[in-house]
Amino acid sequence: MILEDFKHKTKAKREQSVYKCLEEIKSSWKGNVGGLIQDWVKIAGEQLALNCTPINIQNKVLTIGASHPGWRQALQYNRLELIESLKSYGYQIKEIRIRQYYPNDIVPRESEKEIWEKHPSRMHKNGITNCPFCKVPSPKGEVKLWGKCSFCRRKELRIN
Repeated sequence: MILEDFKHKTKAKREQSVYKCLEEIKSSWKGNVGGLIQDWVKIAGEQLALNCTPINIQNKVLTIGASHPGWRQALQYNRLELIESLKSYGYQIKEIRIRQYYPNDIVPRESEKEIWEKHPSRMHKNGITNCPFCKVPSPKGEVKLWGKCSFCRRKELRIN
């Protein structure tokens, strides 16, 4: 009985020791790529984080790998906002470099057909309702997503 208690306490101590060691390693990541990878979804947003990966930080320049040229363009377009977001999380980044990057464990993505099947503009899937602003019949999915039809949404965003 005493031997069993001893084994249990020793195992618990080892587990606590491993946990403590891992937490120390994790805390040492703050300010470098390891910490950035931990915070990446919060900093970059879910969509960008799924398709772009921080690769390196050197001389306050962050290198980000993008899985597709479209995501490279999205990174370039949002570069300044991303730098501000990084700074708000304590990463002193002054510039971002973007590279094409194909990670070994690419996340399986939905096909265009699957994406289109779930699109909010699909009337045969979502049904039709009247837009609360212009009162024109509109897909329910659009009204649910934006609170208005896509035409009113475009006006709101000032897209021609």
